Amino acid sequence: MTKQTKTIITIVVFAAFLAIVYWGYSALSQTFNPQAPGSNSTDSAPTDELQAAPDFTVFDQAGKPVKLSDFAGKPVVLNFWASWCPPCKSEMPHFNTVYQDQKDEVVFLMINQTDGQRETKAKGLQYIANQGFDFPIYFDTEFEASTAYGISSIPTTLFINPAGEIVSGYRGAIDEATLRSGIEAIKN
Repeated sequence: MTKQTKTIITIVVFAAFLAIVYWGYSALSQTFNPQAPGSNSTDSAPTDELQAAPDFTVFDQAGKPVKLSDFAGKPVVLNFWASWCPPCKSEMPHFNTVYQDQKDEVVFLMINQTDGQRETKAKGLQYIANQGFDFPIYFDTEFEASTAYGISSIPTTLFINPAGEIVSGYRGAIDEATLRSGIEAIKN
């Protein structure tokens, strides 16, 4: 076999590989829509049977424990993120913009998944400071919140109504319109 024939075969095999990967990604994307954790539903509208939001403890910047139940009776946006996560970084400007508009009406719990190695409190704080974001961040140093919600990928965002029920949620980065829509669903 000539060198030119080997090159053509390699290109054809690589193109076939890319086609298979694209097909697989498309099939999985349609099957697993980014919705509430544990749900593969394509409908993000509230259902008649809302799940109670599990309580947890995280820590504020000063190291003081903060519980979800501290915000009982208020609508809550719960977001899990890390500074090393590109999709998390892409949605943060949207959160900051909406936080400015809604901070008096909605609680934003921006939960940094702080494992102490890949993500540290210092890295999370530095990222927020460098970007000029001013929403409060909390640190899940013991992964209590992440475990309570079964977080397997970040970013993940949940919308909790004043009754303490999860109304909707999304895996993956969300945009400003989606964030605002989720907030409207929990403000009533």
